[in-house]
Formats: sequence, C-alpha cells, structure tokens
Amino acid sequence: MKVWLDGKIVAIADAKVSLFDAGFQHGVGLFSTMCARHGRVFRVMAHLERLKSSAMQLGMVKTLRLEPLAEAIELVLAANRMESARIRLTVTAGDLRMLSAPGVDGPASHSDPTIAIVVQPPTRYPAEIFERGVRVRIAEARLNPMDQFAGHKTIWYWPRLAELQRAAASACSESLFFTVHNRLAAGSVSNVFVVRDGVVKTPFARGEGAVGSDPPVLVGVTRGAIIACAQARGIAVVREDITIDDLLASDEVFLTNSSWGVLPVVGIEQRTIGQGAPGSMTQAFRSDYEELLEDETLLNRVDSVSDAQ
Repeated sequence: MKVWLDGKIVAIADAKVSLFDAGFQHGVGLFSTMCARHGRVFRVMAHLERLKSSAMQLGMVKTLRLEPLAEAIELVLAANRMESARIRLTVTAGDLRMLSAPGVDGPASHSDPTIAIVVQPPTRYPAEIFERGVRVRIAEARLNPMDQFAGHKTIWYWPRLAELQRAAASACSESLFFTVHNRLAAGSVSNVFVVRDGVVKTPFARGEGAVGSDPPVLVGVTRGAIIACAQARGIAVVREDITIDDLLASDEVFLTNSSWGVLPVVGIEQRTIGQGAPGSMTQAFRSDYEELLEDETLLNRVDSVSDAQ
C-alpha cells in the first residue's frame, strides 16, 4: 500500500512522522473521511473546504491550498489502483511548539502542517443492518456548545471512541450525544435525522444556529447530500432543537456518514422507533444517496477522461 505524506507518495512502511509533531504531542490536528467510487472521491471539495474552515477558525494554519490536496488524493487512489476506497486525510499542525516558556522558548510558532492521505478498501457492512436497521444508545457524555472545538473533526477522538465501545458492549451500533442543554447533537461518528408525521428534522450544525451560538455538530458532507436529496423530492428538512422526547416519539430515525451512507435506526436502547423496521422515507433517502454517489463519481470520471483526451 502507498500513502501520501508531506508531498510524496511513499510505501506505508516508509511513512514516518516526527515524535515532535503537534498531532502526536498535543492532539493538534483535523481529519476527514471520504469515499471513492469509479476512482473518484465523492464531493471531495466539500470535505476539503470544511477542513480548511476548521483549520482557519481554530488557528491551526494560516492558509491551506485545496486544489493540490484534491489532486494528491486522486494520485494516491491511482497509485494504489483503487476504484472504490475509504480515504482518510489527516492534517496536523506539524512541528509546532504549542506551549512556550516566556524568555526561554519565545512565542509559540507555526511550521508547515503535516499532511497524510491513506486509502483503504471500503468497509463492507453486512446487508442486514440496512435491511433490518440497528439499535443505538444515548451517550453518557454531553457536548458543550461553549467548547470552540466541538463541531470540528479534530483528531482528539477518544471520547467518541469510548462511547462507541460502550455502544458495542450494549449490542448497539452507535451512541447519540446530547448537549449539556439536553438537545440532540450527533452520533459518535454520524449526523442524525428524525422523521415525524412526514416532516424531516435534523439538529442545527456548526454555522447554522442563531446569531451568537455555534452548535457542537459537524457539518457532515453526507448530511448535506441527504438534505439535497430531500429538496429534490420537494421535502423540506427542518433544522431545529430536538429533545429526547422528540427523538423517542419519531416515526423514523436514520444516521449518515461517508462510510455507511444512510443507516436506519429501529431502536434506542430498549425503546422501539416507529414500527421497529426501516421506514419508507429512510429507505427512499438511502436509495437516493446511492444513486447520487454513483452518478456524481461516474460523471466526474467521464469528465476527467474527456479532459485527458
């Protein structure tokens, strides 16, 4: 397997990062997980623009060029001869002194970021989880809207992984986080949608809340694709605060991310959602998403071949 590291494609055995990298030393970094079909990444620029926005807002970098990153991702896919893949792009602050002793080290200074791109075969999920749906649990932890790092995809993922482990121990597939104000936020690795009486709702994401607030919810690329699919069907998606009572009273619940697309939820801990089976709207959105993923990546491939000719 070959990976991209700081401007070069190298064998994975030769990919080495400094022990003094800020990602290793302090967890200063961001990442994005993408999927590829037909040798093309689905909505790659949406992923990269979100990552750049986070990097700038959090002060990790002063600038980040996106077009070379998009080209690098395509090069790694081609180097590994992968048509379908799961791609992880990781950007850390590089060799950065986040802490400094006055009069000794001087002020903290920026260096070039460390950039790594890894491609792997896509995760193969059993068909039954989409046909029958999954159960989820409520996370023990709570998200704080006052935390400026919430709602960004940082490499500090331990709390979310811990909740995923608790979910697995409870025979659940995901944990749903609420805020400290008891409003639904997101899953450990997903965005959440609920359907009630034909109305589709999702929590506010970063940048979508009221003036002066910043919800601790990632602006998911797959989430955005589903909102577009709903609009194409003439269905409005309402962004609003969702309580535990709203969640439990839903007719349908589904989760989205770049790995599984649309995942139906049929139970929350011991409570059954709707009829205890994937709902018609969830199934429709899953079908729409798969069609969108296929069409956009195939179209991009055709365009790329035409340009090359």
